[in-house]
Amino acid sequence: MLLHGFPDNLHLYDELMPHLGDRRVVRFDFLGWGRSDKPEGYPYTADNMTGDLAAVIDRLGLERVVLVAHDASGPPAIDWALLYPHRVSALVLLNTYYHQMTSLRRPPAIALYSTPLLRDMARALTGRGSALALRLYTWQVGRFIRDDRRRAAKVKRLRDDFVAAQPAFWRLNDDLLGTVLTRRRRIPDLRRFDRPVRVIFGVEDRSLNPRVAHRFAELFPRAELHLLPNAGHFVQVDQPERTAELVLSAG
Repeated sequence: MLLHGFPDNLHLYDELMPHLGDRRVVRFDFLGWGRSDKPEGYPYTADNMTGDLAAVIDRLGLERVVLVAHDASGPPAIDWALLYPHRVSALVLLNTYYHQMTSLRRPPAIALYSTPLLRDMARALTGRGSALALRLYTWQVGRFIRDDRRRAAKVKRLRDDFVAAQPAFWRLNDDLLGTVLTRRRRIPDLRRFDRPVRVIFGVEDRSLNPRVAHRFAELFPRAELHLLPNAGHFVQVDQPERTAELVLSAG
């Protein structure tokens, strides 16, 4: 099961899909993102993303899953895995986060939209669907992709769905600080998680960087760490074939 973060959608995995062979693969847009419903006023939070994930798994009748989490889907994926470890074949973490770490850094645009007071000014200046907002999106998401051959087309594919997803983006940014702070108390649960965990990070990610990956590998007792060269934050875009190999052999 392939889970996207923000500010993107299920098309984040387009480059990975051809390399997954005949395995059954499920990917979906969380509420508020991509082609999923976008109910007005809905609280788009990490906790509710966990509910989205649980609903999809239960609706499809999946008894066991390999959870592949990237970026903002890390907290809901790990939360669900901690609740239902017997249903987890493996947990795969791609350049993601869970709790506050000293090595964790916010990308510039995320810092802009998630810092109290500053975020209000940023939203007033950029506005929903404004040219400035789309330019900022293009710049920030472009920095997530190292592969020059893929960058322009990938950014456009994700940006096309972003305007409608801005309410979810803003609300998740509101929730970001609380998400990582409250999950510090679950560190003992990570240390007790007795399922295979594979940590796969692109080494050129400046925010969810190799130090974050090493910390995940230290916390989970059955973790394997794989740092992929020539890959940034969107490791599944920069190194789809190698990422797929590691995902397929995880569980």
